[in-house]
This record gives sequence, structure tokens and C-alpha cells, in this order.
Amino acid sequence: MREGRLITPQQWRSGIAAWLGWTFDGLDMHLYTLVYAQFVAQLVHASTTRDPRVGYYASIIQGAFLLGWALGGGLFGRIGDRLGRSRTLCLTILTYAAFTGLSSLAQEWWQLCLFRFLSALGIGGEWAVGASLLAETWPRRWRPWIAAVLQTGVNVGILMAVFAHWAMAGIVSTQPRWLFVVGVLPALLVLWVRRAVPETEEWSAARRKEQHALPRIRDLFRPEIRRTTLLVVAVCALGLTGHWAFMFWNQIHFKNLPDVIGLSDREKGDWGRMVLYLVIVSSILGNFVAAAFARRFGYRRVIVWMCAGYFLAMCGCYAVEWPHRRLYYLLALPGFFQGLFALFTMYLPPLFPTLLRTTGAGFCYNIGRVVSAFGVVFFGLATNVGDYRLTLLLAGGLFVPAAITALFLPERRDAGPG
Repeated sequence: MREGRLITPQQWRSGIAAWLGWTFDGLDMHLYTLVYAQFVAQLVHASTTRDPRVGYYASIIQGAFLLGWALGGGLFGRIGDRLGRSRTLCLTILTYAAFTGLSSLAQEWWQLCLFRFLSALGIGGEWAVGASLLAETWPRRWRPWIAAVLQTGVNVGILMAVFAHWAMAGIVSTQPRWLFVVGVLPALLVLWVRRAVPETEEWSAARRKEQHALPRIRDLFRPEIRRTTLLVVAVCALGLTGHWAFMFWNQIHFKNLPDVIGLSDREKGDWGRMVLYLVIVSSILGNFVAAAFARRFGYRRVIVWMCAGYFLAMCGCYAVEWPHRRLYYLLALPGFFQGLFALFTMYLPPLFPTLLRTTGAGFCYNIGRVVSAFGVVFFGLATNVGDYRLTLLLAGGLFVPAAITALFLPERRDAGPG
């Protein structure tokens, strides 16, 4: 049978559901990065975004978001292994849509912090559930490309956030809170997912077989898989800390450059959108290049290469204090090497037994966000106000131990039939 005929209607529906879930993940996760400086300044009654309180509280809010993402990966990963992929996917989408929308009602910085934490529970859970859903439904030889397409959903969602910010520029320039209302839209997806996407046959069969002896989280540390668990946690923790420090602090660093700081809030917002757009378009290209390399050379080698590339890209951007127009184009480099994270989508779930699959992928990938949550806050508090170049260089340095650790990961290839 030809490869194209192996894709059934159920597989297409599962793929579309996971892709849309990830797309709205990207939308809801990055609405905050576009308006946080202005919104937090309003919540703490600061007269300018250079007020030290803005960076302080903004980093705490982002840290809480990453912490919620980590806990959500473990929480909904466990629910996904017990309740099923499709139903849990619906729960994760409803969670992040509801609490992103409620962020628009925040009157104090701690309220925004709470809503971002709760929305992140759903975002972290959706990653693990969507990855396992596709790992159990799509043919093995398609998985590197599915990983790239799925990660591209996040990128498209981020571009949707950029578009929403542009479309609402007149309102957002004075009332940034209203941008979060856009985050309610993903809730509409649940109506279709619940009707069109059944549970996977692999999960259903494993659930029937192990009905009276369901695996527990501590089973991730059984002797036969403990080494894999610890290695994956280490690589994800290091990589995600460096990545999220870049994604969060590159915006405020760019807007505080000497030739940008004097611009109006609206002009700064325009530059912020342009920077994010460039990074994300570059990331989409990186997703597919990483997938092509993984198909030929295996996941482990390409994970090592992409970590090393991310480190060199960060050095290129921040080892020298570039004029803002030169730095703008250089930011395409770390964007490209974000293709690293597309690889984890299909690489992680099959490393674990079926009824530990969502738990394992969610725990190992998202527990790294606990470290990255504290890392983002630490880097933000340890830097001089308005100068985040050293922060970003230090964050980029984390990709070196990530690359070294990745050398010891299990090898997997998805280029064969099946």
C-alpha cells in the first residue's frame, strides 16, 4: 500500500485537532509577551516601563506562567493517561482559554500572575496530550514531519497574536488588557474535538489490559527507564531555561536599546511585533530543517546540533552591542534554532510505555519549565535595569551543557515504514 493511503480520516482529524490545539497554545501563551511591559506598568502605577518594578513583577508573572506550564504538563499528562487523549485535550483547551480571557480583568499585578499561572496549566497539558495523540495515531515514518507541522502550529498561533496586537493597536496602545480577550477563542474548538476525535486504539487497548494496575508517576523512575527520564529532564530543563529567557527578555532588551528607548509606546510596539514576527518565521523554517535532518541522521544527533547552534546564535546576537536595525536581522538566527523544540514532540512520547506516555512526555518536558521559571526570574533580577545583554548571553550558555547531555540520550529514528 502506498504511504499516502495509510493516512486515515481518523488520523487526519487527530492531526488537525492537535495542530489547532497547539496553534491556540501559541496564541494564548504570547499575548502577554506583546503587552507585558505596558500592562504591568499600569498595574503597579509606574510612569515608565523603565521603572525597576516593571521588570521585577513582569519576571515574576512570567516565572509563575512557566511554573504553571510545568505543573500542567504533569497534571494533565496524568489525566490523559487515565481519562484518554481526546477528552483531556478538551479540558486543556478550556482551561487556557478561560483563564487567558480572565487576565483582561486583572486590577493588580498578583491577579494577572494568578490568571497566567492557571492558563499555563492548560497550555502545558495540551502539549503532552497532543504529542501522545499523534504518536499513537500517525505512521512512524511521518512523525518527523508531523513534529515540524505541530510545532509550526505554535508558531502560527504566535503570528496570530502578533496580528491581533496589530489589529487592536489603537486600543492596546492605551488599554493593553483587552488583548487577552482574544484568548477566549480556542474554547470554540472544544465543540468540534469532542465530536470528531475518538480515543486512540492503542490507549484504549492498553487501558483495558491494565485496568487494575495502572502505572504511577513514580514508575518513570523504574530502573529500566530511570536513566532516560533523568537525561530528558536535564536536556529539557537546560534548553527551555535558555529558550524562555531569550523569548521573554529579548523584547524588553530591544525596546531599551539607546536608539529605541526614546520612541513612543506605539513605535516600540511596532518594533516588538516585527522582532517576534521575524523570530517565529525563522523558527518555522527551523522546524522543517530539523525534521529533515532527524529523518536522515536520527533525533539525538540533531538535538545536539540544534542546541549548539542556539548557543552560537545567542553569542552572535549579544556578544556585541549591535545597533537595533542590525540586531533585528541577527535575531533570525536564534529563531531558526528553535526548531530544536519541534523534535521533542515525536521523540519523547515513544520513549515511555503507553499508559505512561502522556505522563512521561508531560513530566520530562514540562518539568524543565520549573527550572526555566526560576531561571527567567533569576536572570531578570540579577541584571542591571534596562541592560539585558548579559542576561541573554548567560541564558544562551545553557545550551552548551544541554548539547553535552543530549549526547547520552537514547537514539530513535522514524524513517522506516509503519
